Amino acid sequence: MVAGVGGAAQAAASAPFMAHQALYELKLLKSRGSASVNSASGRILYNFTGSACEGYTSDFRQVSELETGEGKNTLSDLRSTSWEDGAGKSYRFKIDTRMNDGDASVIDGVAERDGDHVTVKLKQPVAKTFTLDGATVFPTEQIHRIVAAAREGKSVLELKVYDGSDTGEKVYNTLTVIGAAIPGDRAAAEPDASTSSDAMKPLTRWPVTVSYYDESAKSNSGEQTPVYAMSFELYENGVSRSLVLDYNDFVIGGTMGKFNVKDSKPCK
Repeated sequence: MVAGVGGAAQAAASAPFMAHQALYELKLLKSRGSASVNSASGRILYNFTGSACEGYTSDFRQVSELETGEGKNTLSDLRSTSWEDGAGKSYRFKIDTRMNDGDASVIDGVAERDGDHVTVKLKQPVAKTFTLDGATVFPTEQIHRIVAAAREGKSVLELKVYDGSDTGEKVYNTLTVIGAAIPGDRAAAEPDASTSSDAMKPLTRWPVTVSYYDESAKSNSGEQTPVYAMSFELYENGVSRSLVLDYNDFVIGGTMGKFNVKDSKPCK
């Protein structure tokens, strides 16, 4: 069942999300099946600012290089900027993707919650307006819901999520599995820049795995394979550490190399 927006807003008020910058160093963890990914490297730089009253701004850049068995290298550069209303009612996004030396692929649009549906207006790649199920949530709201569910001791959460990715028209059915809470005074098996931060040490975190399924894809077997899955430890203030990105054919790990707390204005 999808929780109400009000419940997520109350959870956010009790533990405001932290404005921060995080740098994650990427490396190949494993290659599966017929995939011939020999190595992977790269970085994710993530900036998050804002509050429940002024909305949340996210700037994300992921640069990664994959080396395949044929000696070919694929360099991808993904840049994403978004703003999301504090109550999860409005979402503006622009995503710029570039592969090797090719031209950039741009997705630009806005989504507005209106009664029992969400209206999306795309500017790029093509001008188009369409509607989504009103139960669909945006990315920051998704994290709010996960934190709220974790606080309530829930281990599973299902949500429809729209983030503007792919062609700007895709909705993901997500399945989130939440592990047992990790108290702030428990030492991390693999410390990083977040676990050594004084601002983070008192905070509870949870091991979380989110699987993303293409809502429009039909499975003949009844068992649908996720498009990708993300595992991470999620702090109660919205910060994520110890990333694992599973793309089915290969898995990439992301270790937080740098972490900075940013100034933010508290809600009045």
